[in-house]
Amino acid sequence: MRRESQNILLVLLGGALLKIALTGNYLRYVKPSLHPWLIAAGVVMIALAGVAIVRDVRAGHAVDGHEHGTRSPWMLLLPVFAIFLVAPPALGSDSVTRDRAAAAPAEPSQARFPPLPPGEAPMLSMSEFLTRVVWDDTGELNDRTVRLQGFVVHPTPQTTQLARMRISCCAADATPVKVDLASPRAEQLPADTWIEITGRLRPGTATEANDYVPTVDPQTIKQIPAPPDSYEY
Repeated sequence: MRRESQNILLVLLGGALLKIALTGNYLRYVKPSLHPWLIAAGVVMIALAGVAIVRDVRAGHAVDGHEHGTRSPWMLLLPVFAIFLVAPPALGSDSVTRDRAAAAPAEPSQARFPPLPPGEAPMLSMSEFLTRVVWDDTGELNDRTVRLQGFVVHPTPQTTQLARMRISCCAADATPVKVDLASPRAEQLPADTWIEITGRLRPGTATEANDYVPTVDPQTIKQIPAPPDSYEY
């Protein structure tokens, strides 16, 4: 690979990292805790490319006696910057239906769960809800209405689910966290529609046979905007 191509790639990669880091789009790929490292990596890449470009331009001027011989390749940067204007969406229903296996709820380190938050319908993350369903033997969820947020998935024509993607480090290790929705209204919603539901767990519906995917009876369903950070951790 020519030096010009190497430097162009450094600028592109560094610029792409800075763009997604500064616009918040990095949350589609990695955890929030990696934000400073993305900025640092982008700055270092662009700085290295800048030093190399200046050095090559000076060397070309000294050898050729004019400045156009080595500067023209850098004009290639103009069209390729259009790449930065296109960002793929966060993982959604397609990823859930491709990976039918749900994320296994991790066994909590504590011996007992703390009480659910007070209120008529406390908000729980999908991961917390699933973990309580599988590991909380107090049955507290059986008698409580809770709120959950996620996107709609239709894995089969007869099944509608509420799902979130959970990641440990980045989108490459994402696994779905999901519940079955027993609601005719939910069946009519398009896939990837973000909703908030209030509902109750059907006790005993999460089993090893169905990959610990419980059934929830929604009482209310409302559409919401997709959150800036669509993943759970």
